[in-house]
Amino acid sequence: MIRTLPETGSTNADLARALASGERLGEGDWLVADRQTAGRGRKGRTWFDGHGNFMGSTVVRLTPGDPAAGSLALVAGLAVHEAVSPLVPPPHAALLKWPNDLMIGAAKLSGILLERVGDAVVVGIGVNLAAAPVVEGRATIALSAFGPAPDRDLFADMLSRQFARELERWRTYGLEPLVRRWLAAGHPAGTPLSVGEPGEQPIIGEFAGLTADGALQLRLPDGTTRVIHAGEVRLAPNS
Repeated sequence: MIRTLPETGSTNADLARALASGERLGEGDWLVADRQTAGRGRKGRTWFDGHGNFMGSTVVRLTPGDPAAGSLALVAGLAVHEAVSPLVPPPHAALLKWPNDLMIGAAKLSGILLERVGDAVVVGIGVNLAAAPVVEGRATIALSAFGPAPDRDLFADMLSRQFARELERWRTYGLEPLVRRWLAAGHPAGTPLSVGEPGEQPIIGEFAGLTADGALQLRLPDGTTRVIHAGEVRLAPNS
């Protein structure tokens, strides 16, 4: 079920509050907003709420035997990649930047925010269908750059179905095929990356694949490899 709202503060916050209050939210249900007045990205950044874009959240109920909850970032990224790729005409292509940003070239098309609430994870997804935000120091893009913007509701249906498929694969087959498929959809080995939170001295290196549990491997200039489990990852300026 996809429930739409003309306006809300944040679909992630709405679902997190419902979970915290004990409301039983089922997997497969989505909350989608036409407009968000307090949308959030990573580290609490304001999330652009351009009209005609996709802004929605869903809930994953963690069960015994599930892979590590953090790997849902890869699940969500793959779901968005699969939903978006048919809408991007060649020679352009959508590529995943670890762990789940979707890029076209050096421009960001989509962002994903995961928030743990007890035994559940709220998965929030934003995709620039009609309009790209202006973000200082970052390139952004919308699918409208390639023609008429996709219909938001049709896209929501397509994404919800793809996310359900990816979630089933995650539970059935585990992390090995997930990591393999992410690598096929992600930036190629050797891509220059910069890792570090704003205000910190970034770590510069090259993408060297993922570990078995989906962490980023960064090859440093001295030839050593550092494993990154979390952090702000950007394409390095010379990429």
